[in-house]
Amino acid sequence: MTDMDTYYNPADLDKFGEIGKDAPDLARKFFDYYGAVFADGALTVREKALVALGVAHAVQCPYCIDAYTRSCLENGSNLEEMTETVHVANAIRGGASLVHGVQMRKIAEKISL
Repeated sequence: MTDMDTYYNPADLDKFGEIGKDAPDLARKFFDYYGAVFADGALTVREKALVALGVAHAVQCPYCIDAYTRSCLENGSNLEEMTETVHVANAIRGGASLVHGVQMRKIAEKISL
């Protein structure tokens, strides 16, 4: 492994379509569903790309971050909107971690009795 090698290789994103090579029926079903989800509906394609960008950051998928950064830009979002989206994802993720502190407190208080 060289200094430039990492587990994540941005070029692999272009190979995503190959995921169905050994399970074509399942891949087709996924990609059909995926296409329907990201089509215009109650939310625009632009709005869905912003949602996906936030989720990509919350689940920390570098491939998704790359893909939806591009999608956001291609669909008319700007860096300010995209940055705010990342902050929304961070607030939800951070809040979810904090609210689980209630579980910790319940257990600690029960054991401490």
